[in-house]
Amino acid sequence: MPFALVLIIALWIIRTVIRSLQFPMNCPSDFNSTPLSNSQIIERNFDSHFESRVHILCPLSLWIVFGVPTIAPLVSLLLQESSRMSLIATSDAIGVLIADSNRMQAQLLASALRRRPEFHISTCTMEIISIFQAATSDLPRVALLSVAPANFSETVAVLRRFHLTHPGIAQVLLSDSFDRELVVTAFRSGVRGVFSITDSNLRLLCKCILRVAGGQIWANTEQLNYVMDLISEVPSLRVLNSSGDRLLTPREEQVVALVAEGLGNRQIARELNLSEHTIKKYLFRIFEKLGISTRVELVLYAVHNGDPRQAEWLAGA
Repeated sequence: MPFALVLIIALWIIRTVIRSLQFPMNCPSDFNSTPLSNSQIIERNFDSHFESRVHILCPLSLWIVFGVPTIAPLVSLLLQESSRMSLIATSDAIGVLIADSNRMQAQLLASALRRRPEFHISTCTMEIISIFQAATSDLPRVALLSVAPANFSETVAVLRRFHLTHPGIAQVLLSDSFDRELVVTAFRSGVRGVFSITDSNLRLLCKCILRVAGGQIWANTEQLNYVMDLISEVPSLRVLNSSGDRLLTPREEQVVALVAEGLGNRQIARELNLSEHTIKKYLFRIFEKLGISTRVELVLYAVHNGDPRQAEWLAGA
């Protein structure tokens, strides 16, 4: 009994001291225009957190000394504290949308991620309408979109539309494996990360979500090399006739692609490491083969009859 009374008195004194120390910091901002430093903010949050524990421990000690009548305020304070902490956790959580055509796989992934307090998880099917509805109602920061090899073209269309309509939501593409075409197409469609669900674990996926939500890119070295190779390649455009036959040589196709990008003869010559006179000769032969006479006609022809392809470096001629 004496120990309990001493504990009550000590907690009451601590609570009184904390309140007296907190009074200047709880004044309105009009009376204190100096912004708080990070250490002051941490100290203030710690004091508030500690005082809430004092509010709970005081009734608990009273209940030990005097019995059951004080248990109702104790339960009430415990519920208020639990609600407050859960509200703080929810407000700071990162919204994550999981879209997968396989419902069981989506539910398993969602159940695993819901165990992490830093995420707020929602799910939908891998359909553009469902994704748009979920993105509008839940306002996620990150979207995990699963791709199946059989529906690759449909997934690419979904990625592009989703990126155009919700550019603020970072997309991460989930797949069993990634080849060069899939990685390049995914980043061209606006994704911020690609994640292999077969070769990785849940902890790594959580790290991926946090990095992408923070504005970073998630890809391994091999996948980044795919993107860098694409950037460093000389563009090329395969020009076909109505029967699907190629009309131009590989070098002429490169010239057409650069003209379609708006480059002049001097810029094209520098890009291909050729002389400006050689570029003019290429253009003359291209005009003759295609039956056109101006660069504008060449661009229009390339738009309607061109087929972009991976280019290989050709030695200057």
